[in-house]
Amino acid sequence: MAVRSRKPSKAAPVKSGGALNPKGPAGIPANAYTPLKPGEKYIPFVPAGKTIPEVTRRSVLTGVLMAVLFSFAACYLGLVAGQVFEAAIPIAILAVGLAGLYARKSSILENVIIQSIGAASGLVVAGAIFTLPALYILGLEVNLLHTFIASCLGGFLGILFLVPLRRYFVAEEHGKLPFPEATATTEILATGERGGKSAKILALSMAIGGVYDFLVEALQAWPKTLRTDVLLGKFGHALSEKARWVFKLDGTAALFGLGYIIGLRYSAVIAAGSVFSFLVLVPLIWHFGQALPSIVIPGTLPIGQMTDGQIFSAYAQKIGIGAIAMAGVLGILKMAKIILSSFSVGVREIFRGTTASPKSTLRTDTDISMKYNLAFILLTLAAVFGAFALFASGAGEPAFVLQVAAIGLGIVAVLAFLFTPVAVRATAIVGVNPVSGMTLITLILSSLALVSIGLTGAAGMTVVLVMGCVVCTALSMSGGFITDLKIGYWLGATPRNQQRWKFLGVVVSALSVSLALLLIQKAYGFTIGGKGILDGGVPNPAISAPQGNLMATIIQSLMVESQIPYGLYALGALCALMIEMLGVSPLAFALGMYLPIQINMPLLVGGLVSWAVMRGSGFRVPGSGKKNGSEQSPKERGILIASGFIAGGALMGVIGAVLNLNEIGKPVRFLSIGAEYAAQVLPDSGRTIWDVASYAPYYQSGPGQWISLVCFSALCAFCYFFAKGGRR
Repeated sequence: MAVRSRKPSKAAPVKSGGALNPKGPAGIPANAYTPLKPGEKYIPFVPAGKTIPEVTRRSVLTGVLMAVLFSFAACYLGLVAGQVFEAAIPIAILAVGLAGLYARKSSILENVIIQSIGAASGLVVAGAIFTLPALYILGLEVNLLHTFIASCLGGFLGILFLVPLRRYFVAEEHGKLPFPEATATTEILATGERGGKSAKILALSMAIGGVYDFLVEALQAWPKTLRTDVLLGKFGHALSEKARWVFKLDGTAALFGLGYIIGLRYSAVIAAGSVFSFLVLVPLIWHFGQALPSIVIPGTLPIGQMTDGQIFSAYAQKIGIGAIAMAGVLGILKMAKIILSSFSVGVREIFRGTTASPKSTLRTDTDISMKYNLAFILLTLAAVFGAFALFASGAGEPAFVLQVAAIGLGIVAVLAFLFTPVAVRATAIVGVNPVSGMTLITLILSSLALVSIGLTGAAGMTVVLVMGCVVCTALSMSGGFITDLKIGYWLGATPRNQQRWKFLGVVVSALSVSLALLLIQKAYGFTIGGKGILDGGVPNPAISAPQGNLMATIIQSLMVESQIPYGLYALGALCALMIEMLGVSPLAFALGMYLPIQINMPLLVGGLVSWAVMRGSGFRVPGSGKKNGSEQSPKERGILIASGFIAGGALMGVIGAVLNLNEIGKPVRFLSIGAEYAAQVLPDSGRTIWDVASYAPYYQSGPGQWISLVCFSALCAFCYFFAKGGRR
């Protein structure tokens, strides 16, 4: 992501004594985004000598509520679309909007605490969904307590390893690092006087997005997926039958909103990967393979008998896995300079912080005591050792189990320690944390180390994936938490308060994401039929979990003897290399190659609407009498609407998953409009399974497709006109 240089706000000079609200467009001091001159000091929005409410019952409880809601929403959307949306900005907007609902308006520092606790949701989710779904995909035994412990310990390490680095990256490098995500969130919090209207827009769009996706997902009022083989009648059917060429699009509010936030450039690259995989590779494989009478591994049917979806999952998607893996490696190589410099910075600052760091008397420059921080690091590492011993308890004799735990502890401690400054600096510079590549390295090193001592099979894969989860969550947390600390630095929060209460956000988010993973597994399943891929199961395209499937594939190839399509993986790696040579993001293109096309096309639609909203600035809505931007710019309104679509759609997706649980008899069968459910009793267990028995005639025919197209078009039109300058 390119970072543009930012011009400082034109504000009056800030006096040495500081003012609570220095003059400026957003109230941020003029030297907030520029390097300080010799002898110049930065005085934050709320000066160190000013005391206003910060950690209160209101801020803590609201932050916890945000962590729960956005953990479930981010987990659901991340598993479906492979993208974890940034929760910090909508949480900041909601915090500001909710501030006006109380008799005493919440202070800006209370809103910082709300944002800091709540933002732990996206960070823990990003670490968890990269690795933990692989446990379900491989068919390994998964314990809710195990996933909670892994996510929790990783989050704790991310906070603790970051504390000694805070002063260097946040204060000493002031004005030298752009911090794009922190800048956007700070501006939102500082312009809180407009927050009430922002919260209303967000609430309205959440309601619209939630109702829309509930109608589509749970009630099945119209088909979610637009398909050319149905929509275009005989012509589309002929293309599907004779060329396996089918264009698909999932018309949901959550995916549309995600594409809007991503923007046209990035969503277009993702869509290009899908077009290449689904509309180029699939027809090519069909063309050359339809005459082959035998099965071509890794397929399970002759190609001539396969549908477009089967060809994609058996062959094209495997090429996408190779592309994702190579994109992760390329990301690490491209950041080699940052990695090497960050290693030295991390070592110097951590050890300097424990010995020679001066004690600051300023409220805005106080961290958790280094003595306590070291003690907490040792306690957390001891808990990591105990967790690995627990996970490997069935692998052999006690001495062997302790050896496994010691190796796991060593790998986690060293990699988390070394990669923390890398994650921090990358986030501070470009707003993107290369956690996927670093997690990939962790899994490979862990697998090779455990295989070398004789640990393979289910126990070995479980330990490796938990190790990967701890490191991945630690790096995700450290990279994201530096953003929170920079926000606090600009606005005048107390770092020690942010650091202490971030632990609560981690615990709540770890529990929430563990429950969300279990819920999605029970409601839909990461594989079709409940079988792991080791037992011949097939990944569920409805819950794509691209990172989890990638990690499962890597672990399988390293720790289990099986037929691995190395040729397809190598072809995907070559594709990623060529895309890199063209100057295009290989990871975005690779995600497009891996994910089903119907998931990525609404991202492109959202990106196109975002681009259309941003074009021009003089648009007038007939009858409004106002130019856009009179109170809020189209950019601000569009981001609010899209964030609401994401949050509302994803949360209703979680509710739909609850209603889809067989354990409670699938209450969704009473609500469904387009589908009829029937009960089936399993002969081996006597368990009753509810599943779709038939669809209404309109649902699978042209009329259903046209209803879907009209409704999705109306959703896009609402976003465009309301963002462009519609009535509020």
